[in-house]
Amino acid sequence: MDTRFVGITELVEAPSVAVVVDVMRAFTVAAWAFAQGAEKIVLAESLDDALALKARHPERVALKDGPPAPGFDMVNSPGMLRSVDLGGRTVVQKTTAGTVGALAVKDASLVLCAGFVVAEATAQVLRTRKSDSVTFVVTGEDGQADEDLACAQYIARRATEAGTDAAEFLRRAAESRAAAELAEGVRRGVHPDDVALCLELDRFPFAMVAAPEDSLMVLRPCAVPSLADDASI
Repeated sequence: MDTRFVGITELVEAPSVAVVVDVMRAFTVAAWAFAQGAEKIVLAESLDDALALKARHPERVALKDGPPAPGFDMVNSPGMLRSVDLGGRTVVQKTTAGTVGALAVKDASLVLCAGFVVAEATAQVLRTRKSDSVTFVVTGEDGQADEDLACAQYIARRATEAGTDAAEFLRRAAESRAAAELAEGVRRGVHPDDVALCLELDRFPFAMVAAPEDSLMVLRPCAVPSLADDASI
């Protein structure tokens, strides 16, 4: 499998298969939203678009990066989201990096959104598909975020080498600038458990696939049967 790791601004054409990585925190939050019962997540182009979608569908749950803001129900924090019942709800998500990265590859034939919490499920989808070429989009810090790069490299290795150990990749993520900023309160809208939750390896037995639906980019969970079986043991 030929792999490349690029930042959002380095995308010059739609890849065939894209894995968009945002560990801290967009796609950790997305995975928790599905675990809490959300049916789908609409990835909004802008804050105004997110508010417009919420205005047309008041029953939807809108969330964003940073501190609470009028019109938004929640912030982009897994620690805060994990106690919310989202059964059957649609979430509208707009973040600084993760949603931007997914929208940047919306024309790819397969778009997977990932963090450590769904790493193995994502790798298994890539193994099953037997893709010749996969582009990993490192969304944070203009492609330099080490937590995202570490996760992307780990998934790439797991897709071809099932025995790859996660310890070094998780260490890099734990020592990243994003982890420090979250832990030190530099970023707003943060729960004390956010970093730990973002570093939970394979917390969920599903991958997350984004695809166009009615002119919107929509993220949905994709069951990976063998992982679901393991999780039930």
